Amino acid sequence: MTDLVRIDVDTFDRTVHVTARGEIDSSSSPVFERSLDDVLEGRVGELVIDLCGVTFLDSAGLCVLASAHRRARERQIPVRLLASTRAVVRPLEITGLWRLLGAEQVQEARGDQSVA
Repeated sequence: MTDLVRIDVDTFDRTVHVTARGEIDSSSSPVFERSLDDVLEGRVGELVIDLCGVTFLDSAGLCVLASAHRRARERQIPVRLLASTRAVVRPLEITGLWRLLGAEQVQEARGDQSVA
């Protein structure tokens, strides 16, 4: 277990929503990977991976996402990947995973946002 990342898993019917908050790097990615593995071993109709609360994402986290996407595709489980911060969007774009994973950029649902 690590204090760098918090993973919450919520299920609504057969849609599983995995929400990560914090940093996903080589020391915290195993926690993220175990959560996604556990979800993909169950009866899932759709997987939503919400990275809007992620403040750092490195290559270890990118590998976890690519692996989860591959496993979900093999089981014909649709995946939605949600991101809102540059810390997540940029690494996904640079590696080409943004397009491959069909990631969606969303606005953070926080009341303290200011308009730029």
